[in-house]
Amino acid sequence: MKEMKMEKTLRLILGDQINENHSWFTSVDPTVTYLLVETRSETDYVRHHIQKVAGFFAAMRYFAHLLTEKGHQVEYVKISDEASFPTFGAAVQSVIGRFDFQYLEYQEPDEYRVDQHLNALKNTLSIPVRMVSSEHFFTTRSDVSRFFEGKKTRVMERFYRHLRTKEMLLMDGDKPWMNQWNFDAENRKKIPAKHVVPEPFLFRNNVVAIVDEIQNAGIKTIGVIDANNYIWPISRQQSLQLLEAFVKDFLPFFGTFEDAMSKEHWSIYHARISFSLNTKMVSPREVIARAIQEWEKRPTEISYNQLEGFVRQILGWREFMRGVYWAKMPEFASMNFLEHTNPVPDWYWTGETNMNCMKHAIKQSLDHAYAHHIQRLMVIGNFSLLANIHPDELDQWYLGIYIDAIEWVEITNTRGMSQFADGGIIGTKPYVCSASYMHKMSNYCQGCFYDKDKKTGEKACPLNSMYWYFHEKHAEKLASNPRIGMVYTTLKKMDPEKKEALIKQAKLYINEIHSL
Repeated sequence: MKEMKMEKTLRLILGDQINENHSWFTSVDPTVTYLLVETRSETDYVRHHIQKVAGFFAAMRYFAHLLTEKGHQVEYVKISDEASFPTFGAAVQSVIGRFDFQYLEYQEPDEYRVDQHLNALKNTLSIPVRMVSSEHFFTTRSDVSRFFEGKKTRVMERFYRHLRTKEMLLMDGDKPWMNQWNFDAENRKKIPAKHVVPEPFLFRNNVVAIVDEIQNAGIKTIGVIDANNYIWPISRQQSLQLLEAFVKDFLPFFGTFEDAMSKEHWSIYHARISFSLNTKMVSPREVIARAIQEWEKRPTEISYNQLEGFVRQILGWREFMRGVYWAKMPEFASMNFLEHTNPVPDWYWTGETNMNCMKHAIKQSLDHAYAHHIQRLMVIGNFSLLANIHPDELDQWYLGIYIDAIEWVEITNTRGMSQFADGGIIGTKPYVCSASYMHKMSNYCQGCFYDKDKKTGEKACPLNSMYWYFHEKHAEKLASNPRIGMVYTTLKKMDPEKKEALIKQAKLYINEIHSL
């Protein structure tokens, strides 16, 4: 009697799909092999931070080791292997050819670029291909589009409230806890001079071998790394340790100082859980659930605004940004509503500028592959918008420098929220500020080469004149926006000579941007 041939399945796991709890892994199937690949298509599409590349590789390798220990069949291709591959598709085709697989499965990619690549791969294969859910998000790709169908504007707050109700999070029936949906107004405090900020919870992972392989492969990176003491989590276990440290030691002041910035503290009270979330080492459900659990245990120590602000970041912004991304790609990636064309200044790669706010935010990013949302939006993003930086160039910079930057969440925040290049799809107004906001929310202005109180003349803070020039330059497109009506009212009443002096000062700074 002829022996029946066992049909085999190859399952591709992407670098941002390190999810131990996926249903794929509930049982060991000898007919299934899991494929993880370190490819140049992922290391080279932008110039990434060395900590980002090392972090992804370390997490992928640890995950492959874990799967193997549990008895799963795993095929892993390192960047240093002789038989390395330029793309996922090339790796899949090679492995299918060598091991004679009858089926291919992969989880739903989060990036449009990868989704298109894997869709094209289907057409080159003669075996059935199936895409399954990544089982990670609260929503599907299309939920945001469906929710706002027929509506003129997309406002995150409405979608956030919808998800709160749907998921019954921070809700008492159909009413929000504390009878208020949003406590953002309480989350805008500057750190007091004598306030003691706890030291950030960091790891000491050894990634020396991985960094050597990255360098030997000729991968071009930015930033610095202490490969003997790599600070980011590379496993689910470490991600959960980071989450525990956050809810116990940092959640009590997270909301209050959520927007605060400091020369002395790069992490402040932020969770820094985004890399773990975006690689799926932990899920948004369990992160939110753990924060709620801690608040319920210590309601007198953790005021409610701390919890609500944290939940809003994950349940609100994160899910909303993903939905807008899938609703608007690929057109979103080329939007330039304000028609900005300037290149990124050279000092974005070094932090060597006389502007304290930009110097600290950029050097922090180069040192740690991290900056919190206000540093990204109201420091680097603000200056970039005032300086007419081309959104294409800025997208590349943001996507490369931050450890948690994957296009679905990066481009929506950068091109949309930060640069208003989408014309208002995500943000209802451009987010720009002068030196007064910087001084209000940080201590960056202390000891700065530029004078925060001067608008024109020698050593006047560039933000002051550039702020007014930005609004004057884009009046035709922005003056009718009701959220910034007061700005244009002030501009109309401004003394013509004063306005001309501001515009002249701003143009001077923009023309000499590389030496600021």
